Amino acid sequence: MSHLPVAPPPPSWSAPPGPQAVLRSPVGLSKAVVILLRLVIVTDLYALWQGNHSYQLVGRLIDDVGSVTSREINEADSLYQASGILQAAATLATAVVFIVWFHRTRVNAEVFAPDYQSKKRGWAIWGWLVPVVNLWFPRRIATDIWNASADPNSRSRALLNWWWALWIVDLSFGRLAGQRYAKAESPEEIKGALAGLMASDVLNIAAAVLAIFFVRHLTRMQHEKALRGPTV
Repeated sequence: MSHLPVAPPPPSWSAPPGPQAVLRSPVGLSKAVVILLRLVIVTDLYALWQGNHSYQLVGRLIDDVGSVTSREINEADSLYQASGILQAAATLATAVVFIVWFHRTRVNAEVFAPDYQSKKRGWAIWGWLVPVVNLWFPRRIATDIWNASADPNSRSRALLNWWWALWIVDLSFGRLAGQRYAKAESPEEIKGALAGLMASDVLNIAAAVLAIFFVRHLTRMQHEKALRGPTV
């Protein structure tokens, strides 16, 4: 008795050995990340406004000590500190939700193309938190996610590269500007430090804008790939 040929199983996305990777939509999380990134931009703009006010005030103080009252100085200092607290709170909230979204896209990428993933999925979280490692691990993971999620005929990573480069520059410049401001004592030093902090705010705004484009684009790629379904 001859055996009838058995049809091959339909193509499917597979996951590497280990905990099962489950495909889940990143759309909702991406919307939350975008909203929070916009909040970061708003707090940066407020800090820029307050920073410019303090900068002008210190300039007046340098030109004529008697033209500035102690009340003006205290008020400006309090408002500028408040703007920094708002920035820190918005940044922290954004970082938490962004990492959750990033981990979700990493798991999805493992479903799409497990062979493309060079780092274990846990590094999608810890890679941002471990010092020194956080300077390149997230970039490597983001590249793997991007390659797994993109259309094979369109894998340009220009947006990813620009976002990451600007984020690293912003991170480094912001730390240096903060240290300079903390050490400033004379009015001239404070004025120069304020200029550095304002430049850092501008960089942070630019990095946040690119982050919005990055989040939206990667989310759209994964959403469209999920809708197309697995291919042979």
